[in-house]
Amino acid sequence: MTVPAQIDPADDSGQSFYEKHKKIYPQSVHGTFRRIKWIVLIVTLGIYYFTPFIRWDRGPGAPDQAVLIDLPARRFYFFFIEIWPQEIYYLTGLLILAALVLFLMNAVAGRVWCGYLCPQTVWTDLFLLIERWTEGDRRERMHNDAGKLTPQLAARKTLKHFLWLMTAWWTGGAWVLYFSDAPTLVHDLATLQAPFIAYLWIGILTFTTYALAGHMREQVCLYMCPWPRIQAALTDEYALNVTYRLDRGEPRMSAKKATAALARGEPAGDCVDCHQCVAVCPTGVDIREGPNLGCIQCGLCIDACDTVMERLDRPTRLIAYDTDINIGERLAGKSTMARIVRPRTLLYSALILIVGAVMAWSLSARSISSVNVIHDRNPEYVVLSDGGIRNAYTVRILNKRTTPRTFAISVDGLTDPVVEVTAANPADGEQIVPVGADQTREVRVIVSVPEPPAAASVPVTFVVTDTADGETATVTDNFRGPGDGT
Repeated sequence: MTVPAQIDPADDSGQSFYEKHKKIYPQSVHGTFRRIKWIVLIVTLGIYYFTPFIRWDRGPGAPDQAVLIDLPARRFYFFFIEIWPQEIYYLTGLLILAALVLFLMNAVAGRVWCGYLCPQTVWTDLFLLIERWTEGDRRERMHNDAGKLTPQLAARKTLKHFLWLMTAWWTGGAWVLYFSDAPTLVHDLATLQAPFIAYLWIGILTFTTYALAGHMREQVCLYMCPWPRIQAALTDEYALNVTYRLDRGEPRMSAKKATAALARGEPAGDCVDCHQCVAVCPTGVDIREGPNLGCIQCGLCIDACDTVMERLDRPTRLIAYDTDINIGERLAGKSTMARIVRPRTLLYSALILIVGAVMAWSLSARSISSVNVIHDRNPEYVVLSDGGIRNAYTVRILNKRTTPRTFAISVDGLTDPVVEVTAANPADGEQIVPVGADQTREVRVIVSVPEPPAAASVPVTFVVTDTADGETATVTDNFRGPGDGT
């Protein structure tokens, strides 16, 4: 058996096999897609930062924060929806729904999520805005980094990192606010009375946001994120992607050379090789080289190229959202069109509607009370002195309301059963069990019948009824006996 040779990260000449990281200096750009990205940034960050402060009245004794993950009480509140731990399947459904929406977005417009909605993209845009405000645009930043560090430049860099840290700190702090009452926690944090775990997580999230959005940036997309690899297996030739239309752009040459070439009757493309599409790219991709793992489909290169085309009085959209099919059609001289509606997108849309409808129906139809039963194992049954049979159960009643309730317990499926509930208050022959607001309660239930059942195990249904509004919850178990009917 041979052992494979270990690959040395450097060859005999000392040359590294790993490419050295090249810092990217994205240039500011104006245009349609840049405006869309600003709008998305403002809306998404506004929702993230201020949602914890929205109030929602749930009645006395219940938290009034609209969106709250209450870990001590094991509850998740989302406006009028309250999710209990045993309803974790709603989280599963939500994750499935999110995945399907992501697949649909990919089928329609490639990595549009990455370019506009991904948290890494949104916060990187915000950090770049701060960087340009403090240190200048692309050329000035490149010049500053290549030169000596002056006191003035040091002050500007210090201000930049301070603003980055403040943004990262508020980002981490906003996330922590989703796990406790926001106004109260803000006061406790400011007065140093908050629990240590709050400060710890704010510190962790501040560091990660500062590192990922301020320093790692495109490296997160290129090396850390799995989605570029996954989406490549989900896309098809009909998906819209940011594309360099080489049928228009080639052969590339400067505007002066293109004029001369056309005068000689030679072909000349619209691309003037200005590299503006590369200069504005947040990941440093040259879109003219074709599909690239680093392209996040943000469309900024479209804005940059359109600006150049307008200055040269040439048609815009030399770079545009296009499909692989259309590229081939244009090269063949045929007409093109975008096929948004196709089997793949219809399938994803149908699955989204089905999953969403099932979740909506389940939420609207779910009970605000539930019951679980555990049968005693030893002994399974007891033969009474008068020949009757007795079974014992542990019944857990769940009250999902924010007000106390009382429940009556009865049993169906047996002939003349006698039901006794420990810690219950008998009323009109019923066993009444009070359960506190938003709580569960376990009680012992003894069920007796005067004669043994015909079978060794008889299905029975425990019925728990709200004495105020008549709402019921049921659960099925078994009543056990000797099985001979005697």
